[in-house]
Amino acid sequence: MILLVLGLVLFLGVHSIRIFAEDKRTAFIEARGSGTYSIVYSLLSLAGLVVLIFGYGQTRISPVFLWQPPLFLSHIASLLVLIAFILLAAAYVPGNRIKARVGHPMVLGVKVWAFAHLLANGRLGDVVLFGSFLAWAIADYIVAKKRDRLAGTNPQATGGIGQDAVVIVIGIAAWLVFAMWLHLRLIGVSPFGA
Repeated sequence: MILLVLGLVLFLGVHSIRIFAEDKRTAFIEARGSGTYSIVYSLLSLAGLVVLIFGYGQTRISPVFLWQPPLFLSHIASLLVLIAFILLAAAYVPGNRIKARVGHPMVLGVKVWAFAHLLANGRLGDVVLFGSFLAWAIADYIVAKKRDRLAGTNPQATGGIGQDAVVIVIGIAAWLVFAMWLHLRLIGVSPFGA
C-alpha cells in the first residue's frame, strides 16, 4: 500500500501543479522554458505512474476487501466507462460540441472513470487508487473551470454534428477494444466477467 500511495502522491502531485501552484509553474516556465518544464513534468509523471502501477499490483496480491459490490454495479460501471471514453475522445477531436459544452472533457472523463471503478470494486487498494483519482479530478475540474471564467475563455464548437459523431465513434471503438481485449490483458480482469 505504501508504494501505491507514494505513486499516487507523485503522479497526482505533478498533475496538481496547476491546481495549487500555478504561479510557481509559470515562474519555472519563464525561467527555464516550456520544453524543460515538459520534460521534467513528463519524467516525474512517468515515474509516479510506474510506482503507482507496481504499488497497485501489490495490493491485489493480498487484497483487503471492504465490501463485495453487487453484479449490477459492474454493468453500470461499464456504461460509465463508455461515457468516459467518449469524453476522452472529445478532448482530442477539434471543434466538437462535447468539448465546447463541458470545457475539460479529459478531466471529466477521469471523474467518470474513477467513479465507475469505485462502484465496481470493493477492495481497499481500489478505493485508494480510484478514490484518489476521483478527488483529484473533482478538484482539477473546479479549478480549471474557474481559471477559464477568470481568463474569459470559452471553447467554441467549430465543427458540426459530424465532429460529434467522430467523437462518439472513436470513444465507442476505443471502449470496445479496451473492454473486450486490453483490460484483461493489461489489468488481468475482464470487465464483463468472461
